[in-house]
Amino acid sequence: MVPLFALIGGFVAFRLVGLVGVDVLDGWQPALRAALALMLVFTGVPHFLPGWRDAMAAMVPPALPYPRVLVAVTGVLELGGAVALLVPPVARWAALGLALLMLAMFPANVSAARRNLTLGGRPVTPLPLRTVMQVVFVGAAVAAAL
Repeated sequence: MVPLFALIGGFVAFRLVGLVGVDVLDGWQPALRAALALMLVFTGVPHFLPGWRDAMAAMVPPALPYPRVLVAVTGVLELGGAVALLVPPVARWAALGLALLMLAMFPANVSAARRNLTLGGRPVTPLPLRTVMQVVFVGAAVAAAL
C-alpha cells in the first residue's frame, strides 16, 4: 500500500507545489511524473536491502531462472526509470518503459499472492487489491507518457 500512497500523496503534493509557483511542477503531467518517481524510489530501493531482496527473490515465479539477478535488474530499472522520469527529453519514453516493466513484473505479485508469501515481514497484498493497484500504477505511467 505504501507505493499507492506515495503515488497519490506525491501527486497531490507535487501538484500543489506546482500551483504555488514551482514552474517545473506546474501541470498535472510533471506532477504525475514526479509522483511516479517517488513511488519508484519506495519500490526500487528495497530490491537492494538484504531482508527484502530475499523476500522479493522468493516472489519470482519458480519457472524463472536466477531470481536474485532478476530482483537486482528490476531494482536498477525502477530506480533508473525514476531518474529518467525527471528528465524531460526522455520522460515519455521512461514512462512507457516503466509501464511495460510493471506489466512484466506483475506475475511475481500473482505468484507471491498465490503462495501466501510475506514481504517485509507482512503478508503480500491480496491478489484482487494488488490487481487494482497494478492497473492504477500502469495507468499512471501511461498517462505520464501521453
